[in-house]
Amino acid sequence: MRRYVVLYLAPKTVAERFAQATPEEAQKGLQLWLDWQTKIGTGLVDPGKPLGNAMKITDKGVTKSDSKVIGMSILQANTMDEALEMVKDHHHLHWAEECEIDIIEEVPIPELQ
Repeated sequence: MRRYVVLYLAPKTVAERFAQATPEEAQKGLQLWLDWQTKIGTGLVDPGKPLGNAMKITDKGVTKSDSKVIGMSILQANTMDEALEMVKDHHHLHWAEECEIDIIEEVPIPELQ
C-alpha cells in the first residue's frame, strides 16, 4: 500500500465561515466528516485536522504565508487512482466554488529502505 497526503484548500472566507459556525452548523459539518471516514474505512490512515497560521520560511526570513491549505488527511491505497476515488465527491468540494483538494503521494527513499 502507498500513502497519500490529502490537502484541503479553500479561500480564507471559507475558513472564516467555519470559525463563526453555530454549534448546529459545526455538528452538521462534523457529521459529514464522520460519514466520509466511515465510507473510506481502513483507507483513511489519519483523518487529520484543520490547519492554520501558515508561515513561509525562505533564505530571506520568515513571513506570513498566503497558503490556502486549511486541512489535511492521510490515505492509504494501492494506486493514485484508488486514492483519487476516495475523495472524488468529498464534501469539502461543496463548501465554496474555490475549494480544492490536492493529493500528494509519499515517495519512498530507497536509501532508507
